[in-house]
Amino acid sequence: MPLRLEASSADFAPAFAALLAGKRESAQDVNDVVSAILADVRLRGDDALIDYTARFDKMTVSAEGLRFSDDEVDTAVALIEPALRDALALAAKRITRFHERQMPTAISFTDEDGVRLGQRWTAVSAAGLYVPGGLAAYPSSVLMNALPAKVAGVERLVMVVPTPAGRINPLVLAAAKLAGVDEIYRVGGAQAVAALAYGTRTIAPVDKIVGPGNAYVAAAKRQVFGTVGIDMIAGPSEILVVADGANDPDWIALDLLSQAEHDAAAQSILITDDRAFADRVERAVTDRLRTLSRTEIASASWRDHGAIILVGDLLRDAPALVDKVAPEHLELAVADPDALAARVRHAGAIFLGRYTPEAIGDYIAGPNHVLPTSRTARFSSGLGVLDFMKRTTLVGCGAESLGAIGPSAVRLARAEGLEAHGLSVAARMNRGWE
Repeated sequence: MPLRLEASSADFAPAFAALLAGKRESAQDVNDVVSAILADVRLRGDDALIDYTARFDKMTVSAEGLRFSDDEVDTAVALIEPALRDALALAAKRITRFHERQMPTAISFTDEDGVRLGQRWTAVSAAGLYVPGGLAAYPSSVLMNALPAKVAGVERLVMVVPTPAGRINPLVLAAAKLAGVDEIYRVGGAQAVAALAYGTRTIAPVDKIVGPGNAYVAAAKRQVFGTVGIDMIAGPSEILVVADGANDPDWIALDLLSQAEHDAAAQSILITDDRAFADRVERAVTDRLRTLSRTEIASASWRDHGAIILVGDLLRDAPALVDKVAPEHLELAVADPDALAARVRHAGAIFLGRYTPEAIGDYIAGPNHVLPTSRTARFSSGLGVLDFMKRTTLVGCGAESLGAIGPSAVRLARAEGLEAHGLSVAARMNRGWE
């Protein structure tokens, strides 16, 4: 049974705080193991990758065989039925169009003192995409991670994906080709992260690593951060649905289960102002759990981490609760979703109205589905074009403009005791340090 809370109850505040503080994933201490793998790959390069691939993926491969050939990719693409290829193509088109609108603009102006100032954006030179392996790998995640990089102008995009016992979902290779991935390697785990960060004879290093993975991959990304950039360390998936009683309870039940089926540690929360509707949704969830193929996972998630919260008025009460949860996904299944959305500050993505299930954003809407979890939407955003770009500021002084602002720079340098700083300015104004 999910947790039931009522905002009007005397014990609501501590109960809600406990819900927010609940830990949904076990802290697996893998740092020492990962550190050893990173050091080994840094030292032995391809030989280490080959050894770990044999050990963890039960697959013998040579250094030359680490990279998928163009023929292998084309063969995989040919296995996919046309309707599915068309669906991937439509998703890629919509994702690309949305992210093209994220492209930043340069700034260039001359201020009142005659100083030229500006800002420009440039893409990282190379990015690495980690894709979890096996037949259950998600091609939608390939598109969501790769296409923003391509839109940003990344020149070299590398994908690493483990192939346990030599198996790979052909849709993953098809998505990679569609997204313009330049190199694909059959290597996974912390060793793949090490190869992307440090480079080997076969795999040249990249500047940024993105993509989800298990505890070993997450730990590896943390440890190589600083050598390369990373996107985020994602936790279990989550959804918060704000719904009034005018909804079909089965629709809302399915929305809640769309995240619960991801992982037993996923979390699904319903906020409503209608007690009878809440009861109907809970019954609908129970009914649907009997038929889902991933019922064991979804049932554990709903039982251990699910919650239904009753409030007096959605527009008045829900926004403050939403902001405290700061959910990865927020559905506003109400008559006026825009009014409610305007009062929400913290959410990874917001889905507006009764006909916008979160799953439409997972695949085809266009905005990225790589989103902050575990309340990190309070201070971070979903993956986008800017994650593959960096900004550089520009400053240009002439003799007159330096004369206008230089004396203040000299005074500040003197105050900080940095003589050469001040002299470098004063010398250009034909002045001494004093």
